[in-house]
Amino acid sequence: MKSGYVSISGRPNVGKSTLLNTLLGQKISIVTEKPQTTRNRIIGIKNMEDAQIIFIDTPGIHRPRHKLGEIMVKEARDAIKDVDIVLLMVEPWGPQNVIGIHPEVKDILKILKSPDFSGKTVILAINKIDKIKKPELLPLIEEYNKVFNFKEIVPISALYGDGVERLLKLIVENLPEGPTYYPPDQVTDQVERFIVSELIREQVMKHTEEEVPHSVAVEIVDWKERKNGLINISANIYVERDSQKGIIIGKGGQRLKSIGTEARKHIEGLLDTKVFLELWVKVKERWRDNINVLRELGFK
Repeated sequence: MKSGYVSISGRPNVGKSTLLNTLLGQKISIVTEKPQTTRNRIIGIKNMEDAQIIFIDTPGIHRPRHKLGEIMVKEARDAIKDVDIVLLMVEPWGPQNVIGIHPEVKDILKILKSPDFSGKTVILAINKIDKIKKPELLPLIEEYNKVFNFKEIVPISALYGDGVERLLKLIVENLPEGPTYYPPDQVTDQVERFIVSELIREQVMKHTEEEVPHSVAVEIVDWKERKNGLINISANIYVERDSQKGIIIGKGGQRLKSIGTEARKHIEGLLDTKVFLELWVKVKERWRDNINVLRELGFK
């Protein structure tokens, strides 16, 4: 039996959460086209006949602009320290969509070359290969081989599953022998309330544009299970400015209604029961830079 921890690390929006969901065959991590969607460390457990892999989906490593960003980057760096394998995910291109190594990826490689991480097994997954031409791939692999001693380099498409089985096989091969850490039917350590709050935030991000999505936090304030199986959930959606509150609510409350409708569908799929969802939008000015509010919202 092989078992161990694998961090899925990389820049924001490279497909880390999409890969985790693909590997597990079900959705436990929210996915949007917006960068910095993942804010917390999400654990996904892959149970196989001869292995148990504990994947850690980490926030994207970036240059933070507020205290929340600092917490996210620290979460991502700490996750790398504690794992058996670092799975570094990258896109094939750098700035201006030119094929090559992005400067922020070079920053991550500097971290991995530091004494704190020496001896770590690092596998590189080049994601989104469905968006480039095959002749462009080989020179990129050679470029990565020159800058870091990766255990393996695997081209994949997390969205379509290309190369994912090979990646999974390589991960198992490089895991140590060990016991199972979780029951065989468990796929995540996240509590239902957290996943529900994330499903609501996912829909807010999908229904809004520009800076609004990154100024949003969701808190579950009430959860009541009725005898008929119905679950009543109330949640606060926090933003930083009154103008953002108006954007989320929308004209005549239509946008908030759409957010609630879509979120409820996903929540009912998760909980396998009918849900009554009530959403409130509230302003907490500059909450991303307020340590007390961040603690209240569950950030360490």
